[in-house]
Order: sequence, then structure tokens, then C-alpha cells
Amino acid sequence: MIVAHLPAGYIVSTLLFHRFEKYGASRLIFLRAGLLGSIAPDLDMIYFYGFDHRAHPHHSYFSHFPSVWLLLLTLAILGFQHCKQKKLALLALIFTGNGMLHMLLDYISTNIYWLAPFVNRPFALITVPSVYQDWWLNFLLHRSFVLEILIVIWATCLWCRRRLARHKLVE
Repeated sequence: MIVAHLPAGYIVSTLLFHRFEKYGASRLIFLRAGLLGSIAPDLDMIYFYGFDHRAHPHHSYFSHFPSVWLLLLTLAILGFQHCKQKKLALLALIFTGNGMLHMLLDYISTNIYWLAPFVNRPFALITVPSVYQDWWLNFLLHRSFVLEILIVIWATCLWCRRRLARHKLVE
């Protein structure tokens, strides 16, 4: 996935907000936590380019281990269930949930180390062949990119619908 992580996080956060708004988080804060979670695994790109000099695939870093996100998601769920003040736990829940969504989306067309750190073996649902010299062209021109476009369209439709509804309320 190249462009769909943020739109997918927007979709999930937007669709779930009404279910959780009674716990005190504003829509804006809830959305920000969800959007940050949807791209948080890719923050390892700072290390990938800045320090590692692309020596290892960035999906082999711990920030892309599903076990890390499952652990964080489990802790967020437990925190949400057992804390009296639900707001912070709710933000952790949407953050980690969208982080886990990032793993699932990456799994579609790139290698994810589902069993790491116990087994160092990557898995991918679809293998995108390296046909073009520029790595990103291989993804943009692969049929799996259609899913990304559909996610972007869905997120855009949700955003436009919300904006239109808010505009009608103002009039």
C-alpha cells in the first residue's frame, strides 16, 4: 500500500466515532488518533532512510511486526474495559486498531513478518513483480493498486458527505 493507509484510517475512524462518542473524546481528537495510528508503522521510514540507509526492508523493523500491534491493541482493549476514565483508553484503541489495519493492508501486496520476532519469514498475499526500475511504479501499475484507489474514493465520499451534511446544518 502506498496511498491508502491514511484514507483507510479515516474511514475506520469516521465510521466508529458515533459508536464511541459517549466516552468523551471529541470527533477531531478521535480522528487525529485514528489517522496517526493508520500511518504510525511507517514512521520507521525515518530510520530506514536516515540511519539504516535502506540496508533492510522497513517491514522487517519491529514497528511493522503484527505481534507488536496485537499486543498494543490487546492492552488498549483491556485498558478500555477496566479504566473508569475511558477517553485516553479509547484514543489508544483507535490508534492501535488502525495500526493493526495498516498491517492487514500491507499484507495484501507487500511482505509482512506475521510471526516475528519468533520466525523471521515474510508473508504476502500478492507478490508485486519488480518490472520497473522505480519501485513505486511496480505498485502503481499493478492490479492491486485498484484496491487503493477504491479506498481513496470511499474516504473521499465519506468526507464529502460529512462536509455536505455540515454545510446544510449551517444554512
